[in-house]
Amino acid sequence: MQTLLGIDLGGTKIAAAAVQNGKIIAKVIIPTPKDGAQSVFAAMIEAAKEVLKTAPASRVGVGVPGPLDFKKGEIKFAPNINGIINAPVVAAISAGLGLPVELENDANAAGLAEHTYGAGRGASSSYFITISTGIGGGIIINDRVWRGANGIAGEIGHITALPGGVIAGSGVSGALEAVASGTAMARDATYAYARPVDTKELFAMAEAGDWKALKIVNQAAFYIGTAIGDLQKNLDPEVFVLGGGVSEVGDFFLDKIRAVAEDGAKGFAIPVIRKAVLGSDAGVIGAALAARE
Repeated sequence: MQTLLGIDLGGTKIAAAAVQNGKIIAKVIIPTPKDGAQSVFAAMIEAAKEVLKTAPASRVGVGVPGPLDFKKGEIKFAPNINGIINAPVVAAISAGLGLPVELENDANAAGLAEHTYGAGRGASSSYFITISTGIGGGIIINDRVWRGANGIAGEIGHITALPGGVIAGSGVSGALEAVASGTAMARDATYAYARPVDTKELFAMAEAGDWKALKIVNQAAFYIGTAIGDLQKNLDPEVFVLGGGVSEVGDFFLDKIRAVAEDGAKGFAIPVIRKAVLGSDAGVIGAALAARE
């Protein structure tokens, strides 16, 4: 059975894992450095080498935030990681490990994992949306990632949800992730309550009926649900899979998103929305799958 190595680069942590047939057999997690591309790549190599000590692999897949230049094997820029601009991630990881490396967008990788082994299993097409520090997306058609003409397909977090709104890390005014991500909700709650409030506390207050907390959560659900309704009319995927830390709140939040999406797509098709099931492992499993592909 082929063993593949997946590396998942996130804003706060790097995960590396050896994967066989969708199952993790060895895994290492370390913090993401904050001082630029070279330190980040060195940390990715360090984590991978620790895994390879116990589980040798033949190929490596790396799931990283984008947009990406797949031809050059570079991260054009990472909106939520400092110092990552035109960074040659494939060359760096390949040189550090001495193995062939396949590049994939992190949300695409997670979407591929959920489509193959998780909530999208059995569907011919799926749209994965991760709601966490930012908002990302991955489109799977006929069991393969669809990257688009320029490798940027699925970047739902950077579509304009509120023209003239808060500027996202990508520079887009009113981008979906700038108004509806976990970071955005915590920012709005911190402002509304004049003290630090994280998403965990915000949702607890909303579920308890606090009116300001409910307004913030409902507003985020409206922006995300509207985007899903529009995507149903545009791409018409068989299923939407929602993952990421914020989605783990459960039905309280997902039902709000679902209601808005159904209203937005009324008369066309009812969006099928499922909660992701692979959790934080989706990214690293999907990165390994990308190496297989």
